[in-house]
Amino acid sequence: MKTRFVLTALALAAAFTSAPGMAADAAKGAAMSEDFLTANAKKPGWKTTPSGLQYHVDKEVKGAKKPAPGSVVTVHYAGTLTDGTEFDSSIKRGEPATFPLPNVIQGWQEGVPMMGVGESWTFAIPYQLAYGAQGRPPVIPPAATLIFKIELISAKTLAP
Repeated sequence: MKTRFVLTALALAAAFTSAPGMAADAAKGAAMSEDFLTANAKKPGWKTTPSGLQYHVDKEVKGAKKPAPGSVVTVHYAGTLTDGTEFDSSIKRGEPATFPLPNVIQGWQEGVPMMGVGESWTFAIPYQLAYGAQGRPPVIPPAATLIFKIELISAKTLAP
């Protein structure tokens, strides 16, 4: 069953990226993402991990507990495209979001465990650590770098 799912996912991805105009959109998005990340890395206070994830610590809490990679976290967040277009926000919904870190995009899986509870960080997540070259149209364009402002409210490590 797992093999069937993987093969189906690969076939869908191949069909999607080979659709007319999709490859061009992905190439354009990748170039725009690269330009944004290059400029962003030069801004004061921004750091880049080896994977390319960029982050800025907006509010630091000394000695704060950090979540383990498999933790369930509760956060407030706002997600935008590099042009400032907001595509999701727990803040606007007025309710924090709770989810297991293994169930979110790779950029969150890498970045959120670096945070301490009570801290607020801003992440610039390259498309390779987000939704890939295909994006999530119509909300997230192909090869889009995503900006997330995240406040880590709590973290619960699950028992093995």
